[in-house]
Amino acid sequence: MKVVIQRVSEASVKIEGEIVAQIRAGFLILVGIETEDTEEDLLYLVSKIIGLRIFNDQNGVMNLSIKEVDGEICVVSQFTLHAATKKGNRPSYIKAAKADLSIPLYESFLEQLSKELGKEIPSGQFGADMTVALVNDGPVTILIDSKNK
Repeated sequence: MKVVIQRVSEASVKIEGEIVAQIRAGFLILVGIETEDTEEDLLYLVSKIIGLRIFNDQNGVMNLSIKEVDGEICVVSQFTLHAATKKGNRPSYIKAAKADLSIPLYESFLEQLSKELGKEIPSGQFGADMTVALVNDGPVTILIDSKNK
């Protein structure tokens, strides 16, 4: 699994012009699931995400976690994180998992994040055409691949 974590002051997701998810300060997380991913991958990522110390403390140093600042998390599925661009100019998505594998892992990811954060996790709709808006705070953007532990 790959995630792009963006520290945001706000973020929202629209489907067909209607807001389906919205948060204030916290993380907007784009998540891509590949064919080889398992529950172990998502548990590793959940632990890393909850423990990331990328919010400023009283001295302006990135030293606080999402829980310590009572932040929110919004998650959006994004198979294009597994784009292979080595050959040609048209990306290949052959590594991206099909719905029968990715939907259960995506739902479990949301459930585990919610459990660890202690609050509901708003999200986009898996497989939908979404419009994602965010105000990146910092900017701070972190990439994590569960295969690179």
